[in-house]
Amino acid sequence: MEQRTYNQYCATARTLDLVGERWTLLLVRELLTGPKRFGDLQASLRGLGTGLLAARLKHLEREGLVHKITLPPPARTPAYALTEAGEELGPAILAIARWGLRWAMGERRPEETFHPGWTVLGLQACFDPEAAAGLHAVYEFRVDDEVFHARIDDGTAEVLHGPAQRPDATITISEDALVGLTGAGGTLSEAIRSGAASASGDREALRRLQGLFRLPPAGSRKPAG
Repeated sequence: MEQRTYNQYCATARTLDLVGERWTLLLVRELLTGPKRFGDLQASLRGLGTGLLAARLKHLEREGLVHKITLPPPARTPAYALTEAGEELGPAILAIARWGLRWAMGERRPEETFHPGWTVLGLQACFDPEAAAGLHAVYEFRVDDEVFHARIDDGTAEVLHGPAQRPDATITISEDALVGLTGAGGTLSEAIRSGAASASGDREALRRLQGLFRLPPAGSRKPAG
């Protein structure tokens, strides 16, 4: 398949030559949270056929954004990981996510898929460093069968897949309730009161959690007036 190009000597155009094809940035999104096996990528990107997934990965390998690795024991299976150049797309992906939270989300459409693991980047996109000043806490989130955690360290946040070793607080929530927090403007407190979520652990850590991750107010793309 011949690679399309804008044929413009411009940094933006050159970047879009590399990552502007359909599904490519979503592949980068998946790999930003750690190496993934081919099957993992297939499971997260429903609608992306096997042949096109293989082609996109070959393109990213050829352009030096992705490379093949072998996962450590006990897995010892082939996987894909971002190179240094691929990792540096992270801030751009988060900026797109922040824009989308304000201008593109709204309520979930019936045909749209959702993967709880996408919340890992979503939490990073809406993290408020000022609200985390002076806080040192680890939060574990359990969404149906998916588990991830956020490590807050005085204004910084590291959000990772998998359980935390010693969480200060644990939040358990259903997938539907999590979607409601993003698209319908609900709050965690409301989800807890309704029984769709539960929270346990250090009271101060739970109190501070309310302000750590803030969704931007939804905006309308229609011109005013």
